[in-house]
Amino acid sequence: MIQEILAGEADSESRLDRFLRKNVPGLTQAMIQKLLRTGAIRVDGKRAEANTRLAAGALVKVPNITPPAKMPKQRHVVALDEGQIRDLQALILYKDDSVLVLNKPAGLASQGGKGIAVHLDGMLDALRYDGDERPKLVHRLDRDTSGILLLARTTKAARTLAAGFRGRDVEKIYWALLWGVPPVLEGRIDLPLVRVDGEGSSRAEPAEKGDKDADKALTAYKIIDYAGKKFAWAEMQPLTGRMHQLRAHALALGTPIVGDAAYGAAFAEGFSPQLHLHARRLTIPHPDGGTLSVEAPLPAHMKQAFGHLGFANPEAAKPKRIERK
Repeated sequence: MIQEILAGEADSESRLDRFLRKNVPGLTQAMIQKLLRTGAIRVDGKRAEANTRLAAGALVKVPNITPPAKMPKQRHVVALDEGQIRDLQALILYKDDSVLVLNKPAGLASQGGKGIAVHLDGMLDALRYDGDERPKLVHRLDRDTSGILLLARTTKAARTLAAGFRGRDVEKIYWALLWGVPPVLEGRIDLPLVRVDGEGSSRAEPAEKGDKDADKALTAYKIIDYAGKKFAWAEMQPLTGRMHQLRAHALALGTPIVGDAAYGAAFAEGFSPQLHLHARRLTIPHPDGGTLSVEAPLPAHMKQAFGHLGFANPEAAKPKRIERK
């Protein structure tokens, strides 16, 4: 049997062999090399090399590997009781035959990993409803980032949506509470990033000039409101899809995101220690035609922070949060 794995935005420019070792338990480097030599592993239907750099939305096909007896299963399914299923289903902002959109809470990981036993990917059977297929993650959010997360209900929809992320028709808007106010209130951050892998974790750091492993990273931002020189409400739009891009760019701007332990340790007295970064709006071509635009209401800790700082209530106007044209 062949399994299909979609490369997410965080996997953009990842080496194929590293991506496979991360996503297919039991698959060793020697096995990967053998499968690549025989053409058993395909990327978007084509043969590939171990050092092939993946694009976001790339479809990787690899033969199922029978793991050793003590090897954990490929997908750790999280058992949910009826109350937990209702809570999960209550996160749904939009649902049709092809698409599900969730308002992911901060603290819930999108996928499993080292030390992560509870994650959304393990819960997706609870969101199958009357569908023939298990929903599929089309992209990911950091565990501590809240907001819009897109799921495909069919393989066909997953491929179409993934292709949308590769194109220029997708608009992603995040809201962040920054610790400090940038000297320029609207602009672009053009700062290449390099992924640095540590023991059990990875981070994005500004690349040195001429670094061949650097990935182009571009973020548009606009300050919506600010409180003196201490805090700013920022709208951030990633124009590329690098791991931790917004967090690394906010730190490079000299205004780390409040509650970010990894990028600036920006903890402020009187504010929740949670990361104040929220995927607010997503606009994307719908796999069945037209355009889908969805907004996610702010999580409680960001509502509280905005209220404490006297920012205008972004929910007061009750915007139309879902639109399909």
